[in-house]
Amino acid sequence: MEVAVALCSELSSLCATLVGIPLSLFTGSSPSAGSNAPDFSLRSQDGKWVSLRDFRGKWVVLYFYPQDFTSGCTIEAHNFQRDLEHYRRRNAAILGVSLDSIDSHKDFCVKEGLNFKLLSDAEHRVSQTYGALTDLGVAKFDARNTFLISPNGKIAKVFRNVDANRHSEEVLATLSELANAKQQSRHRKGGTPTGSSRKNRAFPRQSSQPRR
Repeated sequence: MEVAVALCSELSSLCATLVGIPLSLFTGSSPSAGSNAPDFSLRSQDGKWVSLRDFRGKWVVLYFYPQDFTSGCTIEAHNFQRDLEHYRRRNAAILGVSLDSIDSHKDFCVKEGLNFKLLSDAEHRVSQTYGALTDLGVAKFDARNTFLISPNGKIAKVFRNVDANRHSEEVLATLSELANAKQQSRHRKGGTPTGSSRKNRAFPRQSSQPRR
């Protein structure tokens, strides 16, 4: 079954690239940017429950991927691990989700040296909710989709059928863009003094006493 999932994942990507068949034809609808991110609770590689609500006040990079140990998923995970400090500086947490078991996630993290949470969605519920579950008949797996969730629990951006090689850089760039946009918005709301108040601030009032 693991070989079938890996093969189907590669074939679906190939079809999308060469034939132009979108992988979304095999998945359900997903939450859109601006909507509330559906809450969930799943077990991570250490067997502990992890809930999305635990990360309120932080950015969350919720990324779905086909399968542990496959080439593309390993590259994608390595890149997130490589950039982990950059995410921490941006107040962001990484959460990976696939249909693999807890034990598979544990082995994958140990083998590849991963220090972020990988969540097991063996019952497919979260993957269906987020429209990532891909059903090709002979095998089911998660599409390579990512949801960037803001500190207030809103979906800020959706990345679909991502390129595993450059996806982490893409997410970091988006986080920087959103931070810059927020800062500019704050400056605009602060405003700049205008009219007489600005004039008085720039040019102090001269003394009215006559010169001697």
